[in-house]
Amino acid sequence: MQHVRRYGILDPKGLLTPGSVLSAILTGGIVVLLAGQSAYTQVGQEANKVLVGATAFGDWHNDAPGVRRLITAQDLPEIGKEEPSFAEVVPMPVGSRPRVPEGFSAELVASGLAQPRAIRAAPNGDLFVANSSENEVRVYRIPHGSSKPTISEVFVAGLHQPYGIAFYPPGPDPQWIYIANSSSVVRFPYKNGDLKTTAKPESIVECIPATHHWTRDILFTPDGKRLLLTIASGSNAALDMFPWPLVPGGIDGWNKTHPLGAAWDSEEGRANILSFNPDGTDEKVYATGIRNPAGITIQPATGQLWAVVNERDGLGNNTPFDYATYVQEGTFYGWPWFYIGGHEDPRHKGEHTDLQGRVTVPDVLIQAHSAPLQIVFYKGEDFPAEYDGSAFVTLHGSWDRSIRTGYKVVRLLFDKSGKPTGEYEDFMTGFVVSDKQVWGRPVGVAVARDGSLFVTEDGNGTIWRISRTRSVVH
Repeated sequence: MQHVRRYGILDPKGLLTPGSVLSAILTGGIVVLLAGQSAYTQVGQEANKVLVGATAFGDWHNDAPGVRRLITAQDLPEIGKEEPSFAEVVPMPVGSRPRVPEGFSAELVASGLAQPRAIRAAPNGDLFVANSSENEVRVYRIPHGSSKPTISEVFVAGLHQPYGIAFYPPGPDPQWIYIANSSSVVRFPYKNGDLKTTAKPESIVECIPATHHWTRDILFTPDGKRLLLTIASGSNAALDMFPWPLVPGGIDGWNKTHPLGAAWDSEEGRANILSFNPDGTDEKVYATGIRNPAGITIQPATGQLWAVVNERDGLGNNTPFDYATYVQEGTFYGWPWFYIGGHEDPRHKGEHTDLQGRVTVPDVLIQAHSAPLQIVFYKGEDFPAEYDGSAFVTLHGSWDRSIRTGYKVVRLLFDKSGKPTGEYEDFMTGFVVSDKQVWGRPVGVAVARDGSLFVTEDGNGTIWRISRTRSVVH
């Protein structure tokens, strides 16, 4: 039987079924989509309820565009037994596409990449992608309104696990491109339209500890005066860190010369967001105790720094929550001693209790072990007006949960003043094949000049473009 697409999504069996979103009339190879009762309509009705409390702790079976969740600190469960469940990454099923909301389509941009991770839009519209395991950054030139690159080039090779990418100075006419390796930040001369560099890297920040969590995101403050750099923890829960700092006065002495909640020993300088001058001088600690801030961005409406954070493992299926949050300078988020406020990690019972009441609670709590990696705020004209000011977050998925969760892109909701409501909504799903297998693991997300959304995933090494669709599909 002829395969049929609906809303840019191939039905799992390649067929339109009685539960499909729309009815279809097959005439001469053209599919005319007609409104009808559907599973997606039912999902939309469910989304109106907002899943709260324990009902928000779903898994991939419950995921679908439009499903909305609200998790609060009061919903945090008791510590439970760790139940690991590693996902097998399988080839992308033939004809499959991610699921996106009604009225949107997902189109394949590129495939066969080794490990596409962070993606950034240059001021001229070119898209730069960190192909991390190949130690390169690639550039794609894609025409307005299209998903087909006219140019695909390696901008620079010979890097070391590149991840974060930023253009400097901020604005329409950058002079440099900065790239965060796992162990350093380097920059290259750059002007709009450059597709390849012949320059040698200029080292800006050196000697970053590169073991374990290696993703380093970077960005410039809107005024261009400071470079922000994320450095994740070197471990899950700092169990190899000496119980107290070996300095005169112990913890009290350490506190007098270090920022609130700064770790020491094997974790010194880690689980932080750092701040520098654009030339790498004047290092300062911006925030501490933030275990793995894999993605950072600036909220356009407020100019505030936002981060998405992977919390620790080993405390059960639903504890602790991952999160997205506005990060104010000088804040402490608890790692490794506490999580989601003053909840004590039992592996550090009785340690550093002076910090318990000084832990900042994050703004948007995300289901545990979802593994958020990148965040971008939407500012464009392609999506409906209600999307303006929302933030999109990629959830890479985790191994430390008995039932699969994550492996999707979600939308964070904000009110008209730019304040988060705490709710997040499934936007792009369909990467999970079964309880044991997945084909996609979303990582990078960027808004293109035409208002479409680009998403990278490193399971099968693909890049996708999400845009609004028309009602007739050929």
